[in-house]
Amino acid sequence: MFIFLAAVFFNMGLLSSVRSINSLIFSSNLSTTNQTTARSNQSTSHLSSSVHSSPRFGYLVSGSSGDLESLWRVLRAVYHPRNQYVVHLDLASPSEERLELAKRVKEDPVYSHVGNVFMITKANLVTYRGPTMVANTLHGCAILLKLSKDWDWFINLSASDYPLVTQDDLIHTFSRLDRNLNFIEHTSNLGWKEDHRAKPLIIDPGLYSTNKSDVFLVTPSRTVPTAFKLFTGSFWMVLSRPFVEYCIWGWDNLPRTLLMYYTNFVSSSEGYFHTVICNAPEYSTKVVNHDLRYISWDDPPQQHPLTLGINDTEKMIASGAVFARKFRQNDPVLEKIDKELLGRRNGKFTPGGWCKGKPKCSRVGDPAKIKPGHGAKRLHALVTRLYFTSKITQKQCA
Repeated sequence: MFIFLAAVFFNMGLLSSVRSINSLIFSSNLSTTNQTTARSNQSTSHLSSSVHSSPRFGYLVSGSSGDLESLWRVLRAVYHPRNQYVVHLDLASPSEERLELAKRVKEDPVYSHVGNVFMITKANLVTYRGPTMVANTLHGCAILLKLSKDWDWFINLSASDYPLVTQDDLIHTFSRLDRNLNFIEHTSNLGWKEDHRAKPLIIDPGLYSTNKSDVFLVTPSRTVPTAFKLFTGSFWMVLSRPFVEYCIWGWDNLPRTLLMYYTNFVSSSEGYFHTVICNAPEYSTKVVNHDLRYISWDDPPQQHPLTLGINDTEKMIASGAVFARKFRQNDPVLEKIDKELLGRRNGKFTPGGWCKGKPKCSRVGDPAKIKPGHGAKRLHALVTRLYFTSKITQKQCA
């Protein structure tokens, strides 16, 4: 009876939330904002004054039915006490999976000590090709903005993603970047998408139904807009906090206007953020045309990317990317990444300078202590190459 009532309350959202190349790339001011707001379950004694010289990241890690173990693995692999994390299993996942995730987050000693992992317990219904993907992402952004004023970049991940570098590698490399930069793959060359995505009108039942179903077409179709220029690209992004604030607060009406326009757009998640940033002069000059992911596609590309395996390892590493997708749950390549790239063992956290205790990383030491490895060198090489490419070709929002 208790399990049944807990599941009902969980579905109703009544359980509390568990808690130096050029100035374009490299910033001369590496200080961040004020200290993290104190919380009742968060200890701040381990934060040193030097912690402010390095960036923080706000993560949204999302999954659906059957993704519990994969999502949990991703969360462990990308965890760092400096960052903020929002996790979400959508409404299509069984309530038992969501209850289990909430239980794990609440009972994990590191998460409860630091207080930087939060779960969306009132699950959203998410349709892959519909605007509910965008709505869920904006929801995660809004929660992160409310939870902390100290993170510098937003990163969205799915349960089928996995890191190729440690968080210490990422923090070290991004500590020298201009914190207004956004990494978002984009193009204004819509190609076939103009007729198959921009012009058709769709309805996403996820906006009004409690049962998951695919989007459906309605008539008549529409013309390409003239009030703004459409862009498309990868849904997987690294967005600056100022741009996220612009999307959520919308002191200019553009984010709201485009949100309404993309409500009836096929696969709006692959166009909304791209179109907002490239039509906003304040942010369009701070775009790097790359999503920092390794993704393998068919030729020509299909709706979904290819599933990665052991044979893709060398290409993933050579890419210098921060993350790769997509992976099957518990695929052997994930063990290889854990062992050879992350130094992660037995389902534990990815080791970093913050780790203390036995077993390793069972206690939080100094989050300001950053120990970059080979992954930082690969990532630095990628970011440097991306900068020179964008400078030479001037392809930001082209």
